[in-house]
Amino acid sequence: MNDAVSLEKIPLAVAAPPARVGVLLVNLGTPDTADAKGVRVYLKEFLSDPRVIENQGLIWKLVLNGIILNTRPRKKAKDYLKIWNTEKNESPLKTITRAQSDKLAASLGSHTHLVVDWAMRYGNPSMRSRIAELTKQGCDRILVVPLYPQYSAATSATVCDQAFRVLSEMRAQPTLRVTPPYYVDVTYIDALAISIEKHLATLDFTPEMIVASFHGMPQKYIDNGDPYRAQCAATTEALRERMGPNAPKLLLTFQSRFGFDEWLQPYTDKTIEQLAKDGVKRLAVVMPGFSADCLETLEEIAQENCEIFLHNGGEKFSAIPCLNDSDEGMDVIRQLVLRELQGWI
Repeated sequence: MNDAVSLEKIPLAVAAPPARVGVLLVNLGTPDTADAKGVRVYLKEFLSDPRVIENQGLIWKLVLNGIILNTRPRKKAKDYLKIWNTEKNESPLKTITRAQSDKLAASLGSHTHLVVDWAMRYGNPSMRSRIAELTKQGCDRILVVPLYPQYSAATSATVCDQAFRVLSEMRAQPTLRVTPPYYVDVTYIDALAISIEKHLATLDFTPEMIVASFHGMPQKYIDNGDPYRAQCAATTEALRERMGPNAPKLLLTFQSRFGFDEWLQPYTDKTIEQLAKDGVKRLAVVMPGFSADCLETLEEIAQENCEIFLHNGGEKFSAIPCLNDSDEGMDVIRQLVLRELQGWI
C-alpha cells in the first residue's frame, strides 16, 4: 500500500483577512524649526547614522560634535529660512509629504480597512511614533513606502533599519512589507516626462538642455557595492528615451556633496558653471531622485545653482518642481502601493 499522500488532496490553508492594514510613507527628514537649535538636533541624528556616515569612529565623533554641530547649523538655518513654509511653520518637505499621505488616503478610500500615515526617517513625525500609532489603530500588517525612486543604503536601507529596530522592541509585531525602488517604473518615468513637458510649457524660453540632478554620495560607497549610481543612470536613460529625440539634451549630474571625500561625478554645480562658460544661455534642471521639493531642490538648485549659472554667463534658468503631490506624482505612489498591497487587500 502506498502511504504517499497526494498534494492535490491536502486542503490549502486560507489566511485570515487582516484586521487593518497600515501604509506608511517615509521621506528623509527635516528640522522642526528653522533656527540653529532645530537644525543642530536634526543634523546630529542624521549624521550619527552609520548608513549615512559609515565611519563613525572617534575622529568622526570629534569632528561632528566639535566642529560641524557648532558651525553648520547656523548656516543651514539661514538656508531653511529662504524656503520655510511660514504659514504652517514647517519645511516644504513636511507640508508636501503630509499632502501626499492625505491624497493617497483619499484615493484609496474604498478600502475601508486601510490606514495611511506618513513619517520622517530623521526628525518628526518619527517612524517610531507612527508605527506605534498604526498598531494602536489595529493594523496587524504595515506596508512601509520609502519615497526614494533609486535605492541606496543611505536612504532606502536606513528606513528598513529603523522599521525593524522599532519592531525589535515590540512583543506583538505587525507583519511588515517594504516597497522596492521604482527607478525605471513606467508610471514614474511617464510622470517625470509629463511634469517636464508641463513645466517647460509655462516658460518664456526653451532650454538648450536639461540637467538631471540627483543627490550625491561618496564614490567609495559605490565602490563597495551600492547600486545607487547605476539606478540613477537607468532613470536618466529611460527618461531620455521617453522624452524622445526632439527634447532638449539630458545630462546626468550629482549634487549636495559634503566633506572632503570624492563624491559621485559629474558634480551639478561644476557642470552648470561650465555650461554657462561654454555659452549655454538657457538651462532647466530636473531632480528625478527627489519625490518632494526640499532644501536641496528649492534652495540649492533653484537659488544657489541659478546664481552660479547667471553669474557665469547664463541668461535663463528654471528648476523643474519635483512630482510632489501632483496628479502624476500621486499616480506613481498609488500604483506602487496598490501593487505591493496585493494579497493584503
